This record gives sequence, C-alpha cells and structure tokens, in this order.
Amino acid sequence: MDALTLHSPILAVAIPLFAAFAVPLMGRLLGSRARDGFVIASLLAMLFVVVLLAGDVYASGIRVYTLGAVSPAQSIPDSHMVPVRLILEVDGLGALMAIITAVVALAGAIYSIASIKPETGQDRFYTLLLLLTVGMMGIQLTGDMFNLFIFLEILSISGAALAAFRTRFVDAVEGGFKYIIISTVGALFFLMAIGIFYGQYNALNIAAIASAMQYSVLDQVALALILAALLMKSGAVPSHWWVPDTYTPAPAGTSPIMYASSLACLAATFRMTFSLYGVQMNLATVGWIVIIAGVLSMFVGVTMALRQTDIKRLMVYHVISQEGYMLLGVGVGLAVLGNPQAIAAYGREAIAGGLFHVINNAFFKGLLLLTAEALFFRLGTRDLNQMGGMGRTMKWTCAFFLIGALAISGVPPFNGFASKLMIYESTYLFNPMLTIIALIVSVMTLASFTKVFQSAFTGPALPEYREVREVPLSMKIGMGILAFATVFISLFPSLVVDTIIYPATDALLDQSGYIAAVMGGG
Repeated sequence: MDALTLHSPILAVAIPLFAAFAVPLMGRLLGSRARDGFVIASLLAMLFVVVLLAGDVYASGIRVYTLGAVSPAQSIPDSHMVPVRLILEVDGLGALMAIITAVVALAGAIYSIASIKPETGQDRFYTLLLLLTVGMMGIQLTGDMFNLFIFLEILSISGAALAAFRTRFVDAVEGGFKYIIISTVGALFFLMAIGIFYGQYNALNIAAIASAMQYSVLDQVALALILAALLMKSGAVPSHWWVPDTYTPAPAGTSPIMYASSLACLAATFRMTFSLYGVQMNLATVGWIVIIAGVLSMFVGVTMALRQTDIKRLMVYHVISQEGYMLLGVGVGLAVLGNPQAIAAYGREAIAGGLFHVINNAFFKGLLLLTAEALFFRLGTRDLNQMGGMGRTMKWTCAFFLIGALAISGVPPFNGFASKLMIYESTYLFNPMLTIIALIVSVMTLASFTKVFQSAFTGPALPEYREVREVPLSMKIGMGILAFATVFISLFPSLVVDTIIYPATDALLDQSGYIAAVMGGG
C-alpha cells in the first residue's frame, strides 16, 4: 500500500491513459460486455488511487512526484535555477479536483453502458471518454506549464470528438466544431504565454517561474493571455457562446464529464492566478475582472435558461450561471489577496465558498444533465412542451431530478445552499450589491427548475408516453452515484468543508509553500 500511495500521482493519470488504448483491443477480442467491465474497473481503480493520494495530501501536505530525475530541483547542465523535469505537484486544490474527476467519470461511464448501446463506434466512444478523463486529471496534477498545455490539448481534442460523436445530428457536428475552434484559440493564447515565460525565465515549471516572477510588462501580457484562454475553455461570459451548442447534443454519459472538464479549466485559472502570480500582480484589477466575469455569467446564464424549451439546453445555460458563483467567490478572495486582515475576515471564506460550489456543482449539475438525457432517452424529445406526467412512470428519474433541482436552487438543507451561503456572507462584507445580485439569480434559478418540474414530471402524460418505462439499471446507478454524493455533502457540509475545501483554499493562499515544495527539493 505504501508503494501504491507513493506512485499514486502518476497512477491517477496512467491508469485511464492505459485503459484508453486498451479499450479497442478489449472490444475486438472479448466483446462489448468485457470491454464495459474493463472501463468501469479502470475507473474504479483510478478512484481508489485518487482517494489514497488525497488522503496522503491531507495528512502530509503537498506531494511532489518527479519523472526523469532523482530530485525535482535537479536542473539541466549550466542552469542553476530551473527544474526541468516532468513534475507532478499535488496540493489541496489538486486533490479536490482529482476527486471530482474520478467520481464524475465513473458515474458517466456507468450511465453510458445503457445510454450508448444504440450507437455504433462504442470502442471509440469509451476511448475518448477515458482520454477526456486523462486530460482533466493531468491538468490538476501537473506542475509544469508545457505539460498543462499538453493535457489541455488532450482534453480539447477528446471533448470535441465526443461532442460531435452522434454525427447523424447536425447540431452535434456544429457543437464539436465550435468546441475545437474555441479550444484552438485558447491553446494558441496559452502557448504564447508559455513562450513568454520560457523566453524570460528559461523555465517551464510553475513553481520555478513563480519564484523568478518579476511581473514585467511581458508577464502582464502573459497573464491576460492565460486568463483569456482558460476562461474561454471554462465557458464564462463573454466567451460562453459555444457552451449550449456543444453540451446539448453530446452523448448522455459524457455531459457531466464535459462539465467537469470546464470546472478543471476553471480550477486551472485559479492555479495560475494564485500559485503562479500571487500577490505580485495587480490584485484589485484582476480580482474585479474575475468578479465581473462571474456576475455576467450568473445573470446571462440564468436569463437565457428561463426562455428555453429544450430541457438540456436549459440546464446547460445553468452551467454558465453556476460557474458565475464560483468566479464571484474566488474573485473576491483574489481582490483582497494582498490584505491579510481582509483575507482573515472574509477573503478565505469567499474562496472556500467558490471552491465548495465547484464540487457541489460537479455532482448536482452533473446529476441534472443526466436526468435530462434520461428523459430524452425514453421520450425521444428534449422539448418541454411535448412532455408531461413522467413522474408517474419514471419515478427514479423524477426523484433524482428533485434532488438536483433543490440543490442547484440553493434550497436548505441541500449542499447548494451551504456553498451559496458561504459566498453570500463573505461577498456581502466585500460589496453588498454583489450579494443582492447573487440572491436574485438564485431565485430565478428556482423559478427555472420549477418550470422544468411542472412541464416534465407533473400533469397527465401524453397518450404516446403512457407506456414509457424507467431507464435501464446502469443509467439509474450513474445518476444514483451523483445523487448520493449530493445528499452526503448536504448532510455533512462541515465535514466536507473542513476536510477537503479549506485545504484546497489554503493551498491557493500559500504560494510560498507551493514554490518551496519544488524549489526546496520536496
């Protein structure tokens, strides 16, 4: 077990990567049932490794794992300041996002066993799903800028292919094309920023660049490029236009995983601003940029959702809206990062609220996306005007929807209320108007999901839907995993915050600790 824990950082990436390339072979030689079992077993193994890794990080602090050198501080000849090995650096934030990735990927894969069965090319589907998981995991665990770029590319290519997987639908091809366009532009921005850093500091390692950071004009340009790239990839306003067109036609089980990939890019944004730049940047300016992006995302997302009749498109607009809460909380903490009194009073709590909302949304928003796909799977339509009465025949789906809807609307005692309350209280001390806007958006969110519940699950069923049955067992299990996670956090919010969220928050605030883990030799 000690050896497994020791190598857990690289195993968390290597297991789904190996499985991705083994899946086609398993499908051809042993058949679909064995292939499906292999995919689930691989993701269970990854989840087990991630739990070991997270436990080690929470117990012992930052984990540094080096490939290609005895020590992470070892440098190339004639260089005395730059660690240039492949380094994985896992802190509280990395552990938090790794847990999210592992749980959501497992739920999505189990859900897909039945939902993807009518489709052809299932071997390719599972390979892409696993590669998307590799991209998400690698983004969170790497300590190297160029490798972060590589993992972003893996995420982008696999995500675009999954979005366009059902090529018989014109909107699927359009969604995949839009995703690859936004990903290509974002990748170019990020690569330009890497070039700026390498040209100035002869470094690619995040900690090495952070330790040498001068916050020159070029560094400011690099920061703008990084923020633009990662906020585009996360789908925040004003670069949100691709999100509904890409997520809506994506295959059922991939929806929560693609959402988790957006959250991974959002967490990478936090990593760059806190761990790479820290207090050296213009905190008020950058913090308010993030806050404004959050407020716009909240308001634009929820107002667009209210007018939708396509159930999945409605839920996808809430993806944009909920990311606004995360940006708001972390943006407030970023704006006061240089003020120890403000950090102690409300800044740390604002960041914690934003990160708590990340894990909550990964579970309850992923659950809602799966319930929308369950309705589409049985009814063959996403139009709310053509639904009704499904609460009578699809009781499990209805129950799962209610759990997700009450959580995302911030209704006590669900976990969405707990994370929103942290954001409300801390943001109010920073600027009361921001809290008022957030509360209004939450009320509008509740109205939106009340509309969905009334249209899809109440009233009489249309004649053609009276014989509709509940979705297959694997789809219920996939939804059940995310529902269980939502309910568990709702019952024990303090346990989750103290055990997982505050360590992730403190990891962001402790830039010197992040740097010292590598530069001091780990």
